[in-house]
Amino acid sequence: MNLHEYQGKNILNQFGVKIQRGYVASTPNEAVAAAKTLTEETGTAWHVIKAQVHAGGRGKGGGVKLAKSLDEVQSVSDQILGMQLITPQTSAEGKTVHQVLVAEDVYYPGPTETDEFYMSVLLNRTSGCNMIMYSTEGGMDIETVAEETPHLIFTEEIDPATGLLPFQARRVAFNLGLSGAAFKDMTKFVTALYTAYIKSDASLFEINPVLKTSDEKIMAVDAKVTIDDNALFRHKDYLELRDTREENPIEVEADALGLNYVDLDGNVGCMVNGAGLAMATMDLIKQAGGDPANFLDVGGTADAARVEAAFRIILKDPSVKAILINIFGGIVRCDRVAQGVVDAYKNMGDAINVPIIVRLQGTNADIAKELIDNSGLDVQSAVEFQEAADKVQEVLA
Repeated sequence: MNLHEYQGKNILNQFGVKIQRGYVASTPNEAVAAAKTLTEETGTAWHVIKAQVHAGGRGKGGGVKLAKSLDEVQSVSDQILGMQLITPQTSAEGKTVHQVLVAEDVYYPGPTETDEFYMSVLLNRTSGCNMIMYSTEGGMDIETVAEETPHLIFTEEIDPATGLLPFQARRVAFNLGLSGAAFKDMTKFVTALYTAYIKSDASLFEINPVLKTSDEKIMAVDAKVTIDDNALFRHKDYLELRDTREENPIEVEADALGLNYVDLDGNVGCMVNGAGLAMATMDLIKQAGGDPANFLDVGGTADAARVEAAFRIILKDPSVKAILINIFGGIVRCDRVAQGVVDAYKNMGDAINVPIIVRLQGTNADIAKELIDNSGLDVQSAVEFQEAADKVQEVLA
């Protein structure tokens, strides 16, 4: 589950990570009130207005702006709220901005120059260990740094048996070229950041930039946080942070119906039981000259109601030109699935306006084929994998 910047910062703050303080606002008037409160609490004269969407690169799309007065807070937040923000990480349509974070200005003058770093905590899938990735090149796209100057990216792998050790936190600070008070503050920052990552059951914490202020303090100016969905049962409070406005509406609806659905760009809808078979089915569609329009796992209870719900979800995508149902009857009998397909088709009537190919294998597959062939509906049955591929090819031709 992805979080907004302000939500991620709140979690970091709970674990002792120093953050750029701010308040979230949904209207320009709320933004002005937030700015006034922030000035009273921090003494900041300027404010940073930041669009809250689940995408990086917001500054490049005009979603992060500096306001030097309350009038500017009002006008800038008015410009950003409601805009379609297009960044390198959004689609061509962009994302609608529903909220802004009004944050304090932390680039104030002082005895030393400010400096920006990059830092993230994530799982290294090759070694099976958590890893801190960091760089002196903060405030930039880390992908660009990795491509052009890979020697400026450092990693620190954490042994799960010991956790982050003090010498590793010190090594991070040393490799970032820090000394004195900033060095000490960075070791505290790294330790607190890793603790937050572990205890919140996150799969990603990305801070870009981590800022060394002019008075030698280390703080998170931005935060991209992803919580492991499988651990949400341990964090009931995090469930309330989900913003479904930032997600694909079809995927949200499918999730509410208990269907595992991922929207794709193709023209052949898939309805499969089991993630492995679903992946194989998508390969089959590609080989047949089509492109999968979705990944949809209906699970082990493919009754009429569930099949109908899956049909309606798939058909919400206007680019779907055919639907391939590929079920292996292990947990559920094939004849039950076939009856579900027939009943769902009859219930939906004219709502189904694309050809349907059904491939059923397993328990009672022969009975299932007979049910579909004798239904009188525009549904084609197949037994073999290749036979299903050939039928997909025919309907797309």
